Amino acid sequence: MSFHEVQRLLHLMNVEMDQEYAFQLFQAADTSESGTLEGEEFVEFYKALTKRTEVYELFENFSADGQKLTLLEFVDFLQEEQKEGERASDLALDLIDRYEPSDSGKLRHVLSMDGFLSYLCSKDGDIFNPTCLPIYQDMTQPLNHYYINSSHNTYLVGDQLCGQSSVEGYIRALKRGCRCVEVDIWDGPSGEPIVYHGHTLTSRIPFKDVVATVAQYAFQTSDYPVILSLENHCSWEQQQVMACHLTEILGEQLLSTTLDGLLPTQLPSPEELRGKILVKGKKLRTLEEDLEEEEEEEELESELEREQEADPELEAQLEAEPQELSPRSKDKKKEKVVMCPLFCPPVCCEVVVQAPISKPGPLLFPKQRSKPILCPSLSALVVYLKSVSFHSFTHSREHYRFYETSSFSETKARSLIKEAGNEFVQHNAWQLSRVYPSGLRTDSSNYNPQELWNAGCQMVAMNVQTAGLEMDIYDGLFRQNGACGYVLKPDFLRDVQSSFHPERPISPFKAQTLLIQVISGQQLPKDNMSKERSIVDPLVRVEIFGVHPDTTRQETSYVENNGFNPYWGQTLSFRVLVPELALLRFVVKDYNRKSRNEFIGQYTVPWTCMQQGYRHIHLLSKDGISLHPASIFVHISIREGLEGDES
Repeated sequence: MSFHEVQRLLHLMNVEMDQEYAFQLFQAADTSESGTLEGEEFVEFYKALTKRTEVYELFENFSADGQKLTLLEFVDFLQEEQKEGERASDLALDLIDRYEPSDSGKLRHVLSMDGFLSYLCSKDGDIFNPTCLPIYQDMTQPLNHYYINSSHNTYLVGDQLCGQSSVEGYIRALKRGCRCVEVDIWDGPSGEPIVYHGHTLTSRIPFKDVVATVAQYAFQTSDYPVILSLENHCSWEQQQVMACHLTEILGEQLLSTTLDGLLPTQLPSPEELRGKILVKGKKLRTLEEDLEEEEEEEELESELEREQEADPELEAQLEAEPQELSPRSKDKKKEKVVMCPLFCPPVCCEVVVQAPISKPGPLLFPKQRSKPILCPSLSALVVYLKSVSFHSFTHSREHYRFYETSSFSETKARSLIKEAGNEFVQHNAWQLSRVYPSGLRTDSSNYNPQELWNAGCQMVAMNVQTAGLEMDIYDGLFRQNGACGYVLKPDFLRDVQSSFHPERPISPFKAQTLLIQVISGQQLPKDNMSKERSIVDPLVRVEIFGVHPDTTRQETSYVENNGFNPYWGQTLSFRVLVPELALLRFVVKDYNRKSRNEFIGQYTVPWTCMQQGYRHIHLLSKDGISLHPASIFVHISIREGLEGDES
């Protein structure tokens, strides 16, 4: 490589270096004095180019000889800077064994500069605490105690009006960890239900294909339960087809009765529901009535068996007469629903008997209804997630049960948070809530999920096909806990007596002060790779999302013409009242004095999963794809209480 070619390479690597300094590095590497770099000469030039001065200075601060960190020196670093506490001694040995490149260094329990840099750039040196990556939370609490990764109109891969419906939407959602997917079902041709966004120009796909896709992909990413949120617009006949597809295709995966056959006192846990698919939808009766019917049917079967054993002629007599269905309610003196003897189309048919029947008897003619009613076979598949309309929090407390769930538009949910935030928190401590995007979001844009999480809403459904800030926040929360799709809510959002109000957070929640020193960046990509001569002018913005008083942002100044190894060395300070709900989003942008700054990369991390000390933040693209090796190097420090707060 000639020096001219090296200069061109530097442009491609997104760095503009002083020509004189670049030539000095070139000459130092050109040991053959040939005027070009070959083989090992280029390697030496690259090492000089990528030397991390800020890391070397940090290394020297703890190294007595500037050549290595002894075991005790490395332990001091882990305790003082990385806040590793009592585990620092054992951790130091493990990290040396993992990241020290030389065998002699491992034997002597020392860490070289190369090993130190390898550690800082690794998962152990990442801002995201590696102990939060696998399943680390208690998974035995009721479903309503968790945030649940949820998708809105999952079948759509584009906009809400003319977009394509595809099973690919379910594949993508389930693979990224969604545990609640939505299905809008309508009557289709040839008696087969179809899925699409009703009254729009979106394309249509068969319901059975959706069910088959869910069966195949439901548990590839996570073993924890999947919720099928059904929006049922079908006639009686096609509801029966729906029920048939669900039971036949899902088989043992489908939860069609309570786990133990008994009446529960709370929702089951994700752990108890591993490998199960739950149906969320309308239901004709209560769970209590369903279980009572099952018990009565078992008793009736036992009684008939005993009678048949005593009188063999009874079996033939019973087969010749129409049979009563089980009662609708606990009170046997109330109306009974029985089979129609006329075999008329069951779309609107209900048969009523005015008195209880102890044995088969005469039937009345059907009473016609004005609109289709729910098919019992489909209704029976809804167990723990019965959809009910929301009227008020008082009405829900007085009339609804823990297994009944309400849905709210984002507008309605926001309004309730402002009007009755504490009641919403208490409501979500015992019952599930689902929030969905406004109907005005025809472009499949998203809303900020954070304000709904602040009130404890579990299923905050997103248009997962649309990348952006909102999905960055969403993915940031669900990156923890094995990316299993369930994240345990803070304890004050699981208490039905909670005094927490998301709009007016007060003690006993402990406030904290966060200091972030943004030090440097490494190999930041260009926003537009086609512009060969364009060099980025990067800046770093730190955004905090949480309760309203905590939501803020600050940014560094920009570094001119250096995307390869920019240095900022600036400290940002934040005060946070409710750290348990906070998420931090680090965004790198390309400064543009004439227009909006261009997005380069981002990374979002929950406060509770953030490591203190010197940490690397490995950037992701707009679509959540790793931009390796692009990263920023920071120092994180958290102090109890607020700065200037004497208490």
